[in-house]
Amino acid sequence: MLTIKTVFVALATPNLIVMTAFYRQLLGQEPANQIPQVYAEFLLDGMRLGLFVPSRENPEFQQPMPGRLSLCLEVADLEVAIAAVQQAYAAIDPAGSQTRPLGDIKTASHGREIYAYDPDGNRIILHEGT
Repeated sequence: MLTIKTVFVALATPNLIVMTAFYRQLLGQEPANQIPQVYAEFLLDGMRLGLFVPSRENPEFQQPMPGRLSLCLEVADLEVAIAAVQQAYAAIDPAGSQTRPLGDIKTASHGREIYAYDPDGNRIILHEGT
């Protein structure tokens, strides 16, 4: 039987500085582990989120593949979470030229949710449970 100690999601990015700044602002924390220009890791309840620059030995990670992964974050208050995404973008892009639009709030079987996107185009599903 497989024993799982924690869930770890790692996102490959050619834009480590921007992505680290975005998630630092969004999550309200500094990376717990960081190797400049290589890696940043955030500790969340029940999981770790890693950001890494892919090595040349791993060409499959060189091209971004937005939309193939959804980082689902259950939040206590959807409106507060939406504001946090907007603040994270404002922190990394004060002019708003790189900001990605949020989707519409939808009601799913498990509660209200909205799709947001990080600077690399990875989908973040902000979900407020019922």
